[in-house]
Amino acid sequence: MYKIKIEDGSIKIKNKYILENINLEFESGKTYGLYGRNGSGKTVLMKSIIGLMKLTEGKVICNDKIIGKDSDFIPDAGILIEEPTFYGQYSAVTNLKLLAGIRKNIPVSEIKKDIEAVGLDPEDSKKVSKFSLGMQKRLGIAQAIMEDPGILILDEATSALDEDGVKWFRSFMLEQKKKNKLIIISSHIREDIELLCDEVISLEHGRVVGHKSY
Repeated sequence: MYKIKIEDGSIKIKNKYILENINLEFESGKTYGLYGRNGSGKTVLMKSIIGLMKLTEGKVICNDKIIGKDSDFIPDAGILIEEPTFYGQYSAVTNLKLLAGIRKNIPVSEIKKDIEAVGLDPEDSKKVSKFSLGMQKRLGIAQAIMEDPGILILDEATSALDEDGVKWFRSFMLEQKKKNKLIIISSHIREDIELLCDEVISLEHGRVVGHKSY
């Protein structure tokens, strides 16, 4: 079980706040949606939660550990931030094998299972450079779910997906919700957020301007 708290969180760059006075709590068993236009602060907030961007004011706490002080990053997290980056000359399986090798050995059978779970063919030897943007996004989601993490953070996961891809993603996320994970997703499309999330946090100019439970 995980619990993440942001207390008085702000990020200030060149005398300008890009994130301001954020106070939020997230816990396992719930799916949270960050909603807002491009540039509203969704990605910055996600990066600060993960530990990829350091708050200039306030703190992020995960299970009583301060991120950036007691621990560099939140633990046990599957992450997709912005557009995924892969080795274009290799197949989907080879790319995930390389990523898995950086962390620890994951059986190829598990990697193939994750690729299949996102609607891609694990036996396809096509180079990732030949993938459509939607296929690359699916592969990014497969990378995020490797090792079945307890925390899942997906930034604009439906961008680049076609209509069928969006339907698939909604079904996929409903399955993930059953696993008692702590899930945070972001989108500038309200329908995606409202269909999938227990709580929706609306952002504008780096501030929380709405927080609604469903």
